[in-house]
Formats: sequence, C-alpha cells, structure tokens
Amino acid sequence: MSHDGVGPRAVMRSAAFLTAGALAVPLLAGCSSDDAGSKPLAGQDIAPAARTLVADGGTLRWAVDAVPETLNTFQADADAGTTRVAQAVLPAMFRLDAAGQPQRDPDYLDSARVVETEPKQVVVYRLNQQAVWSDGREIGAADFAAQWRALSGKDSAYWTARNAGYDRIEKIERGANDLEVKVTFSRPYADWKSLFSPLYPKDVMGTPDAFNDGARKKLKVTAGPFAVKKVDTKDKDVVLTRNPRWWGHPAKLSEIVLHAVPRNQRTAALADGKVDVADIDPADADRVTLAGRAQGTSTPLQGAGGRTAAKALRSWAVVYGSDEKAAHHERRARKNQVKALTKLLRQQDALRDFVVRKSLEPAYTQLALNGAGGPLADERVRHAVARALNRGELAGIVLKPLGLPAVPVGSHLALSGQPAYADNSDALGGQDTAQARALLADAGWVPGPVKEQKKGGKAAGAEGHSAKDESEGGDDDGTYIVGEDDKADSEADGQQDTRDHKDPEEEYHEKPGREESEEGHAGEGGAKQLAQDGKQYAKEHPKQGEAPGAYAPKGTAAPAGAPAGPLAKDGKPLTLRFVLPSGPGSESLRKVGDRISAMLEKVGIATEITKVPDDSYFKDHIASGQYDLALYSWPSSAFPATDARPIYAKPAPAADGSLNVQQNYTRVGTDQVDQLFDQAIATLDEDEERDLVRKADSRIWAAAGSIPLYQRPELVAARKNLANVGAFGFQAPVYADMGFLKKGAKPSAGPSS
Repeated sequence: MSHDGVGPRAVMRSAAFLTAGALAVPLLAGCSSDDAGSKPLAGQDIAPAARTLVADGGTLRWAVDAVPETLNTFQADADAGTTRVAQAVLPAMFRLDAAGQPQRDPDYLDSARVVETEPKQVVVYRLNQQAVWSDGREIGAADFAAQWRALSGKDSAYWTARNAGYDRIEKIERGANDLEVKVTFSRPYADWKSLFSPLYPKDVMGTPDAFNDGARKKLKVTAGPFAVKKVDTKDKDVVLTRNPRWWGHPAKLSEIVLHAVPRNQRTAALADGKVDVADIDPADADRVTLAGRAQGTSTPLQGAGGRTAAKALRSWAVVYGSDEKAAHHERRARKNQVKALTKLLRQQDALRDFVVRKSLEPAYTQLALNGAGGPLADERVRHAVARALNRGELAGIVLKPLGLPAVPVGSHLALSGQPAYADNSDALGGQDTAQARALLADAGWVPGPVKEQKKGGKAAGAEGHSAKDESEGGDDDGTYIVGEDDKADSEADGQQDTRDHKDPEEEYHEKPGREESEEGHAGEGGAKQLAQDGKQYAKEHPKQGEAPGAYAPKGTAAPAGAPAGPLAKDGKPLTLRFVLPSGPGSESLRKVGDRISAMLEKVGIATEITKVPDDSYFKDHIASGQYDLALYSWPSSAFPATDARPIYAKPAPAADGSLNVQQNYTRVGTDQVDQLFDQAIATLDEDEERDLVRKADSRIWAAAGSIPLYQRPELVAARKNLANVGAFGFQAPVYADMGFLKKGAKPSAGPSS
C-alpha cells in the first residue's frame, strides 16, 4: 500500500464490509457490460526495440527510493527495490503480461498444468533442462520443497510475511525425472500460478537462519540474466552484473546499478548524470518535457541577463513550486542570484537528453472511510460520503494534465484489462447530492444548532486523536476545517484554525435506542470497533438491483438547497478528520483531498484536514486507525482471491481483546465477502473464480468502506537512447533486453517516440 509519492509498493504480496449479509443485490450485479472483455486504459511506454538494435554493454543507473533492507521478498520489510532485484536475478515460473495476467516463463518452465483434481489437486511443473543456479546446480524439486516448508506457516522459526497458497500444499516430490516437480495440495487452490515466483534456492530457504538473515544483504546463488554483485549502503547502490551461467538471451547491459535517490532530488540526479532512469512526479515530468521542447532554442531563462536574473529565477521557481526559496535568493547578493540561475539553466540543458515515458501504474488510489467508530460507523453516512463524490472529476484532476485517460476505477479487485475487471460501482451508486443529504437526514444529521465544543476535546477519528496533535508548528501544513461558516473569513485570509471535538465514537454509542447488528454489536472491548455487519437501514424493500442502505427510506425529504452550515446531531457537528501526507511528492493527492472536502461540504459534511509527515502517514495514521478519511493506494493483483482477501476481510477480535484487521485499514468487513473469497480461491474453474471475485467486489462497493477513484499515473524519465525501459504498466520488465540503442538506431513507434 502507498499513497501517491510515498510508501512501499510491495505491500499487497507481503506483510505491508458492512451490511453485505442483508444485501439484496442480485448475483448478476457482479457482472456487467465488461464481461465481453476490457482493455488496459494505457499501454506500455518503454521505447521498445529489437535486440539487434540494442548495443552490447553499458551500465544502466536506475533511481530507487532506498537501498532495500532485504533481498528476500517474503519478509515484512521487502519493498519495491527488493522486487526489482528479484525480477532480475531469480527464477519466476510465471510473469505478468501486458494485461496483468500470469504467463509461463519459458526460460524456466516448459509446462505447468493441473493433472489431477480428485481426490486432490496435483500440479506438475516441467522445468527447462537448461535452467541452473549460478553455482551450476540444476533447479529442481529440492528448491520447490525448501520454499514450501519455509512459507507453509508450520515453522514459526521462519520470519515470513505471508504464506498464502503455500499453506495449502500437502507435499512436493520429484516427478517422472529430475526435470519434473510434482506438487500435491491438501485443499484446492485456484491461484496456484502465484506460487514459486520468485523461487529462491534451497540455500536461502533451507534453514530459518538462512531465511531470516542470509538473504538480507546478499544473494550468493541466483538464476537470472543478472546476479547480485554487491549491496553498498554507503554509496546507496545495489549493483547487478551479468550472470555468466545464464542460458537465455544474454543481457545487453553489463551492469544495472540501483541507486537510492529521494523523490524531490530526482531531476537534479538526472541532470547531474547520477541516474539514467527514474520514476518522477508530475511537476518533474513537466520540467523534463519543457526541456525537451526547448531543444535547439533557448530555455525560458536564457537571455534574461544580469539585470533580470532575480526576476527570471522567481518566475522559474514559481512554476516549479519554490516561491519561498526564490524570495530568499532575491534577498541575497547578485552573485548568488546569478549562480542559482546558472545552476537551473545547466540542469535544464542536461534534461534535454531525457524523455518522459508514461502509462498507468497497476495500482489505484482510493478514499478510505474508517468504519471503526464515530459517524462513519453508520453505513448511511458512508453511503452519503460516496454519493457526494464526482469520481470522474477527481480522476481528471490527476490524469488529464498528464494526457492519460481520466476514467474512474470501477473495481476494488481488478483494473481495466484484467479478466476479473467489471465496473461494479452501480452497487453503490453515482454522485447524487440530494440522495446524500437524504441519507444523512435519515441517519439523524440535520441542519441545526451546534453546541460549543470543550477545549482539549477529541477530534473526529476512530481513536479520537486530538487535532492539535497533528498540526506542524501552526503552519499551513497543520489542521484546518473545511465547511464551517464561522471560519469562512479566517480561511479566506489564509489563516489556520484548529478545532477540538468530542469523540464521534462516544456520540455514536450514546445514541438512544441504537439497534444491534445481527452478527455482532458494538459492545465491550475490541468488538465495539467492528462495523455493524448485517444491519438493515432501508425502511422499505429495495427494488431488484438496488442495495439496501443506498437509498433513504421512502418519504424522507432531502433538505432544500445547500446546507446553511455543517450538519449536527444532538448539538454535535458532523466533522470528519481527513488525514493527508504533507511531503513534496504528494501535491496531486492534496489537490484531490481539497476537492473531496469541497464536494462533501456541499452535502453538509465538514472535514478537518490534517497534513502529516510522509514517514508517519501510514504507520501512525492509516494502520493505527487514526483517521476518518484518508487517501492511499493498493496495487492490483493477477490473483485477487488470494491477495485482496486480507484487505477486505472482516476484522475479528483477537484473543488479547485487540482487533485483528489484517490489512483492512477501513475496519469495514462482512462475512459474505469473506465467504465469496473463500469460494473463489477453492474453485479450479477460472470462469467461476472470476464471477465470484466480481460478486465479492459488488458487495465491497455496497459496504462503502473504500471508494476507488483513479488508476495511478506512472511517469518515468529515461534517457532518449534507452530501449525497453520506462513505464511498464502491467507487464513485468524484461531485464535481458534493456540497453542503449546503437548509434543511428530508433525504437519502434510508441507513445514516447
């Protein structure tokens, strides 16, 4: 999970809703016009070129967020850098294609198929006879068996982050010969193609010590086109070199150096020649694009002269968001002004050698609604929030300026182009301001007097965290409230105002006559944090195809016109605590957050926006439940029945009284969604699995614990003479084909050419 510009990429595959029980959505709601097949909204942009056009040799310097803490992808602190190394140096039985679907990798696997289903599922892998580890040993059943034992979950001495799928294996043995591996499952497992990708040697998986510590900073034995030469934490490099025992197409590059560069320093690193390719943010993409357009002409700063150097510097800095820094330079001596200007000019000249390659990342950004307590524990309020949103407009804020398709994501479990994708958002409904107000009125939130809140009280949020706790020195990155009339003047003046409120969870649980849920009430201890699974709010039977709770009871009148102020119940205002990251790479996320707040204000929901440091955003707020609303992203998976289940599983009280949420940070879950996932993972019929996943998604939509917004943009700056590198989209990179074009060679026609 990550938010835009911050956080790890590999949470989905590593250890990083309400009323579905009463839902009357027909089973067909899990299907739509997308059944005929959808296409990816954007293709790869990697400057594809035939291997004959790519020069032999050279070093590719690739920016990463950090030097990986571990090279073992099955450990909890694995990150995107870990994944990149594993893709280049380790076997994978299956790799993803352009549609995000697993395809057999012929370098390692001649075939893999289910040969028996009764009495038990049996899969036979037939390995490529040339496949060997870098120490010369053949890849075989012993490696598969060692990985299974390490990841099965039966031996707690292995510090594993996940064991999904491996816990369903009963035994692994040699097949008819050394090239065959026979895997017998104790329970049917639909996503068996997710296993053994990557595959580590038995040297790493064979003992707990080797697993826990042996592969953190080195991999002595590998089996890919590249091998790990060294991990240099001082120089912040991971150096990969050609594997001399590689049997496939030889790597074009001599070395790949993964170099750690913070996001806000990427353009400088590109211009200074420290890296050749880097993921970048929209502002940096604009700068690279502008430099490319200026080729053969003067840049906007050239010709400014000494007389106007300060003015030119200010104009440049304002464009790229550094107005305060420009003002500081203006106050300095003329010499320093010219020096800073010269540096910017030099960087722009160097950036002419780069191009922005863009696609859509296999991940989507969502609005998360914390249903653990407070107003959002009421499904009607969550539905009202969802019905207040124009998702198309929100997608456009991020994607239209980049020239990418601004299409809202219609599924929690797949993206357009993947077989499981279907737009199931109708299970919740589109933007409808009047309906949102009616839902709030039915939940008891109406225009009315608001009692003055005690100072030092608790702000909105599942845990009642004080708003003051998150303000950062009282500056504009602290807390402010959108949607309160008595703040209009101060907000117009750019002033910050921090409000403290009584814990909405207390307000909710003190409501007289509140019904208990059918499957678990908000009672004592950790159980009170569970969303009320199975509660029916609609007072009339829904029409076929409609979701109970998505419509106000018959006869409920929507308030006329815009609310005069924030809604209230028993004198307490309806204010939701909206937590956003404050870092330099999250500008677009904050723009989306501001627009969401404006949309919610129109239906009478005030938002208390708190901007927090990037490094604490997930750990201290999302994972711990210290928020009402938040924006963060989930990667898409080719195996949603396996990978998405912990994200949407119904939270359950643990033995110690705490709440086990797994990766369901909205705390909204339902038994029926869990059951659909269980059924999907146990069928070996691919069509049936797809249909069950779609049905689960319909019910996740109806629960309104999270609202998918848009597929994340993937922006990569790469040297113009680099081939087969860039914005990969769904498809796994082919590291052996990456390299620099021969002199005079041109890549195939594509978005970046």
